[in-house]
Formats: sequence, structure tokens, C-alpha cells
Amino acid sequence: MTNDDTDFSSQSIRFRAMILAISVGGLLMTVKFVAYFLTDSTAILSDALESIINVVASGFALYSIYVSNQPPDTRHPYGHGKIEYFSVGFEGALIILAAVAILYKAIPAFFYPRMLAQLGLGIFLLLGTSAVNLALGLFLIRTGRRTRSMPLVADGKHLLTDVYTSVGVAGGLVLVKLTGWQGWDPLAACAVAINIIFTGWRLVKESFGRLMDEADPELLGRIVDILNKNRRSDWIDIHQLRTRHYGDKVHVDFHLVVPRNFGLPEAHVEAEEIEMMILNTLDEVTEVIVHVDPCEDPLCERCLQAQCQDRSQAGATTVKSWRVQEVVMKREKRTGRKQ
Repeated sequence: MTNDDTDFSSQSIRFRAMILAISVGGLLMTVKFVAYFLTDSTAILSDALESIINVVASGFALYSIYVSNQPPDTRHPYGHGKIEYFSVGFEGALIILAAVAILYKAIPAFFYPRMLAQLGLGIFLLLGTSAVNLALGLFLIRTGRRTRSMPLVADGKHLLTDVYTSVGVAGGLVLVKLTGWQGWDPLAACAVAINIIFTGWRLVKESFGRLMDEADPELLGRIVDILNKNRRSDWIDIHQLRTRHYGDKVHVDFHLVVPRNFGLPEAHVEAEEIEMMILNTLDEVTEVIVHVDPCEDPLCERCLQAQCQDRSQAGATTVKSWRVQEVVMKREKRTGRKQ
């Protein structure tokens, strides 16, 4: 199967998963509003309001998945994948907005509680929606990780939060039924709001990290491991290793230091072999750019070449493995400036 076939298959899987999420989410939202009208419970209303966010966020996530799969063009040479991170941030902001709306409804209800009705039926409906959301959330997370889709994973995590919310609301209604104190209902709604605020903030923070090209230590570690395992004596040093995520795709670039007596064809061959080595090993990496630098005197102590006419000091006798903390930094030049 070619890379194009794999990309098309992954895109199709993402679309089907998100359409399923929207369809099921709309059905569950309807069930929760029915439970609210039956019970007049503020806590159930808070759960239903969060379900609206689920459906709206899933719709935007579906659009983001469509846009992110459009090919690069002259205006977007790196493609459109970063819209997926905007989608995740949008979902997190909507969740926080829903929490504010829940608190707005729940706090007055705590001081002026209302008599609730048909609690048994309301609890049954909530637990039923929780079971469906649990299955759907786990499915979306598993599918999102398999297809490297951040919106799918975020939507799945949001649904799992919805499960905790519904179970908490159901617990509050059980306490109302057992004790007769109506205050448990708005108290459960406030607990729901506080819980989903943290969920929304985590999504916003993760979205900002990706949009600002936050370093990915796990991926950087795998790249360094590949270079260490296949290291050659001509690879004197590497520095300024960076990665950029674009949806399910990753761009990698770094500087490779080679002997200064290398000609351009030789240096190009070394760079091309490293690029193919990383591309063939890491499925998520779609582009690797290696910038080739000639060695300088301070790097002689790291050089493994046995014979070198340009050496100003003794070379290394043993291989020192590269570490992520070192290779992500820029290299100091002899003038003291950084390059």
C-alpha cells in the first residue's frame, strides 16, 4: 500500500468516526433534555448543556479534519494541518463557556431549590447515556491515536469527561432521593462545572502548545536514538534538532556537521541517506531537511575520523552518544555568536 493509499484510508476512518460522534452526540443530547424536562433538575440541565458543546465541537472538529487533509498550496506550503489544533482549542473554550453557564444556573438554584420529579427515570436515562458515551469516547481515543488525529482524541477525552459528569449528576439525584434535601441537585451541577473547567483548560493548553510548536520530547528522543544507532564517523555532530507538527504530519530539520574536506556531492549523499533513514522509520514524519555544516576546530575533540589533515587537536577515540538536551541547542561558533 502506498503512502497516498494510507493517507486516504486514515482520512476515511477519521471522517466516519467523527460523523458517528456527531450522530450519537445529537441523540444523547436529546435524551438528556428529555430527562431535564421530566425532572426539572438543574444538574441534568448542566449535563444537557455540556452535550450541546459536544455536538458543536464535534461539528467543528469534522470540518477541521476535512481542511487539514487538503494538500499544500502556494499560500500554505506546509499544508493545513494546524487547523486541527485550533479546533481543539475551540472545543476547550466552548467547554469553559458551558461551565460558566452551568454555574450561572446552579448557584441561584442552590439558594432557591426546586422540587424534583421522576428522579428514578432521570437517573436511569443519565446512566444509559453514560454507558453509550463511555463506549464512544474510548472508540474515538483509540481511533484518534491510531490515525494520529488530535481532534478525535480531544473529542474522545471530552466524552469521557461527560461520562464523569453524568455519573456525578446521577449520584447527586440519588442523594436527593435518599435524603429529600433538594440542595444536592445544584451542588452536583456546581461540581460538574468545576470539573469541566479543568478539562477545557487542558485542551486549550494542549492546543496552544501545538500552535506554538512546543517541543515533543518523546519524538525527539526517537529521532536521536535512530541517529545514535546508525552513527557514522563522518557525522561529527548534530545540533538545532527541531520538529513541527501539522495535524497527523511532522516536519523534522536539524544541522549535520561533516568534515570540512567533504565536497558538495558527498555532503548531499550523507544528508539524503539520513533523511530517508528517518522517513522510513517514523511513520508520522513526512518531511526531513538536513542542513550540512563544515566542521570547525572546536569540534575536533568529537571527530571519529582516524585520518584528518585539517585537525588542530586530537580526535575522539570513543563514541559519545548524542542526547536530546544537547542536540536541540544551537551550536556556538568560534566568534562566540550562535548560529
